[in-house]
Amino acid sequence: MGRTKLAVLLSGSGTTLQNFLDRTASGELDAEVVSVVSSVPGAYGIERAKSACIAACVVDRKLFRGDAVFSDAVYKEVAPHAPDLVLLAGFIHLIRVPAAWIGRVMNVHPALIPSFCGKGYYYDYVHQKVLERGVKVTGCTVHFVDNEYDGGPIIIQKTTPVLDDDTVATLKARVQALEREAYPEAVELFCQGRLRIDGRRVRVSPG
Repeated sequence: MGRTKLAVLLSGSGTTLQNFLDRTASGELDAEVVSVVSSVPGAYGIERAKSACIAACVVDRKLFRGDAVFSDAVYKEVAPHAPDLVLLAGFIHLIRVPAAWIGRVMNVHPALIPSFCGKGYYYDYVHQKVLERGVKVTGCTVHFVDNEYDGGPIIIQKTTPVLDDDTVATLKARVQALEREAYPEAVELFCQGRLRIDGRRVRVSPG
């Protein structure tokens, strides 16, 4: 069996993509990125993909009138590369999951779902709301994607305390460090065939 093929969807600078490129290049993750799609023209993540000689394109969300047609256009670009798994990496738009892709699309969210999630909860806004609410713990969540914002079954969560002197920048940095560990961990479990969706839960079989 060959390496697990990954398609990455992004909307920004591509730091999550770079994390996967580094880990696959080092052999730490038994996978390869075969396709990158950006929903925003000019996103630096596209340049990262091109530098790594990975097929990359833009499917501009602004050119589509609804989520369904936009999603169809994205999968049309991804499908020819036959990925085993699609990864949302700072992808800020809702994407529909066709039946054939259920259980094969993941996302990482910079908070502990079901808190501080849903439409509009991305980038610095999430961490600002965490600080405003005064919670003592936050973190990141890796989950399978369904047809709702941040709604799919949870695979992995990692936590960090919220400190009294935290700013958006300091809190964001710690959460991003957790994301860099949790997301590849979840993908590796997928590569090993150890994940099973059971209703709202994800069961992880022993290694």
